[in-house]
Amino acid sequence: MDTSLLYLVATSLTPNLGPITAKKIIAYCGGAQNIFNSSKKNLCKIPGIGQITAKKIDFEKGLELAEAELKFCEKHNISIVNYLQPEYPNRLLQCPDGPLVLFIKGVKEIIHKPKILAIVGTRRATIYGKTLVETLVKDLAERKHDLTIVSGLAYGIDAAAHRSSLYNNIPTVAVLGHGLDLIYPAQHRNLALDILKKNGAIITEFPQKSPFEKTTFLRRNRIIAGLSDAVLVAESGITGGALVTADLANGYNRDVFAFPGKVGDTFSAGCNSLIKRNKAALCEGSDDIEYIMNWDIKSKKLTQKQLFEELPPEEQMVFELFEDDQPLSVDYVSNKLAIHVSKISGILLELEFKGVVHALPGNLYRKN
Repeated sequence: MDTSLLYLVATSLTPNLGPITAKKIIAYCGGAQNIFNSSKKNLCKIPGIGQITAKKIDFEKGLELAEAELKFCEKHNISIVNYLQPEYPNRLLQCPDGPLVLFIKGVKEIIHKPKILAIVGTRRATIYGKTLVETLVKDLAERKHDLTIVSGLAYGIDAAAHRSSLYNNIPTVAVLGHGLDLIYPAQHRNLALDILKKNGAIITEFPQKSPFEKTTFLRRNRIIAGLSDAVLVAESGITGGALVTADLANGYNRDVFAFPGKVGDTFSAGCNSLIKRNKAALCEGSDDIEYIMNWDIKSKKLTQKQLFEELPPEEQMVFELFEDDQPLSVDYVSNKLAIHVSKISGILLELEFKGVVHALPGNLYRKN
């Protein structure tokens, strides 16, 4: 058994310990295994922890759950990817509350595709909503985008997104709000099997035998948002999990789209509200997503190699950090290259003038 992985999984599964606090403790102790050798007194010294939090954390239970989970994953051919590994999705790594570990059944490489779109919406989808999803996915497939579509395997829009992806040979990822020992809803077991058969993946942060409830599905939604470059709300009432996912995506500086619906339509009220409050761009089809996401492959005038060769050395060094359509922050680039923020800002401005990158809200930049 991989000891380092065991303790990372144990930290992830420790009751009363969230991912933000867990990462802080791991960094402070110099590794997950060191946490389990630390006294409660030492944990209290970590900034932001304190005695009350330290007393609540049950590391023994976390270790017990981890040992069982590693055996379960080995038996069922489930991959475990942790946030300290290169295999961990870079998009999710930029989310401070991203999970420490992901349990993945299927082809884990598709979570690194150059373009990842999440499609979410109401469980009580109408023919209007399902048809819009089917048409959008079909159009994106015809344009030959190297794309993965992410959703939550729920009834309605989620299922339509997965099925449309399978029909059009686009890899799809289902993110669960429970462990990989079951599929919920049970009626989607065959859909889950089809996803795996067609080189897709099923992902969760939860171990086997986890109780699934409203809070776990809400936690699931942050993974859907964090894994993706953009989130499309296809159809939603004025409240619901899809709107939570949209809010999370906005918080992660992801692009959010919504299909509009008729005024007064119950199942489009949430989408119309997102558009009205400038929390989502109005989407009428694939053209809108391609335009805003800069996915129009015909518009590229120079190859990546040509762009790179025309840049001065310092700009080349910065440009090399950008992978596909993944946005990077000024602070991230500065820390990665050990160059002062002010100088990095100047280099990024030059790259923006040259049309190599473009600025996004939140002091982020994305490669053109």
